[in-house]
Amino acid sequence: MLGLATAWRLAELGQRVTLLEAAPELGGLTGAWRLGDTSWDRFYHVTLLSDLRLRALLDEIGLEKEIRWVQTRTGFFSGGKLYSLSSSFDFLKFPPLSLWQKFRLGSTIFYASKLRDWKALERIPVDKWLRKLSGKSTFEKIWLPLLKAKLGDAYKRTSAAFIWSYIDRMYKARRSGMKREMFGYVPGGYRRILQVLGAALESRGASIATSSPVTEVVRDPVTKQLRVTCGQGADRRTEQFDRVVMTVPSPIIDKACTGLNDTERARLNGAEYLGVVCTSLLLDRPLAGYYVTNVIDSWVPLTGIIEMGAIVDPQYLEGHYLVYLPRYLMANDSAFEESDEVIHERCLTTLEKMYPTFERSQVAAIQTARARHVMALPTLRYSEQLPPVVCSVPGLYLLNSAQVTRGNLNVNETIEIVERELEQSIMPDSQATVSRVAISAESWIKSSDAKPAMLENQVNA
Repeated sequence: MLGLATAWRLAELGQRVTLLEAAPELGGLTGAWRLGDTSWDRFYHVTLLSDLRLRALLDEIGLEKEIRWVQTRTGFFSGGKLYSLSSSFDFLKFPPLSLWQKFRLGSTIFYASKLRDWKALERIPVDKWLRKLSGKSTFEKIWLPLLKAKLGDAYKRTSAAFIWSYIDRMYKARRSGMKREMFGYVPGGYRRILQVLGAALESRGASIATSSPVTEVVRDPVTKQLRVTCGQGADRRTEQFDRVVMTVPSPIIDKACTGLNDTERARLNGAEYLGVVCTSLLLDRPLAGYYVTNVIDSWVPLTGIIEMGAIVDPQYLEGHYLVYLPRYLMANDSAFEESDEVIHERCLTTLEKMYPTFERSQVAAIQTARARHVMALPTLRYSEQLPPVVCSVPGLYLLNSAQVTRGNLNVNETIEIVERELEQSIMPDSQATVSRVAISAESWIKSSDAKPAMLENQVNA
């Protein structure tokens, strides 16, 4: 979506845009696939009331009015038991914490929601900050298990800005709505969004080339243009552009852009990426009805339980309930190489232990997707170590998800950095002369789906 949003805004400014996507279909982390007899997002996504940038983009392509808004509930799995944490009353009677610990936890969240100096938080380790605000016992009961579930031991290198960004986003959602968690989705999921946005891009004159991984970007010494090599085998080709925007993960930029200086390379390689192994299940009934269930029991080999069926009407899922079982890992973790069979057995065994009423006969389909480069780990002083968007190679711009510094990674944040950097760095003069621009929007995702859902050629937008 970062590459698509960049293409959309540049085409809006009258630029001649070519979007180069490595995968057979658009979308990357927001891409769709076929799961059993239905098609939905490969990874889980929702829209919040406070996602104003995303909602504005959806409005421009005629989809914002289609969003279905649903009030959600939150679960918490602790000590082998499932609790509701969907209201203030639920929080007050939450057994794992004493009244004093609840006060410390609540005051931490409220205090964090009022902070605006996120850069100051970048200088403080997240565990040190949470221990100070919540106290040792509350930290060890709640925060530490959650940090380990999301980051593993990498939490020790993570700044307090990481947890602040999550709290800030959820509070924005409540401030912009009815003080309740209202999550939304477009019927058809991101598959429909990508279809309509792709068609709208082409109507603006943009060219879209899928199955076109970019392998090299160099500046031609004669024409002074950027020479882009993309494609594979017989489809391998080279084209020249006035400008190139790389929206791919930092390690891929480093390999493709050989003209960068040593400082830029060091900063690209310094980014530590968090990835995810995410198993999707189609069930014939809900698990517990919570959109998200946070897990603090260390034996559970999952970051959490996401019941998309608590939001998405079963009519859009062929009568089924969709569940995501994510496990976040550092990009170099060997668990990415585990077979689907091993992962599926572990997931099913875990659900049997967590939910007494769950039976394997309820599973209509199960598949696993893997993505090594989901988000850059927000380490201490992270924003001070990023490579600049405008780099040492004239006409080359480095604009990827690693540039998200003021929030957690989600579609709304990626659109925000696109619009900010287009105004400040890439197209500061909206009346700039028309140039030919290439956007490398590669997605490197491995899944157990042998036949990825392809975008339809004809779309009624």
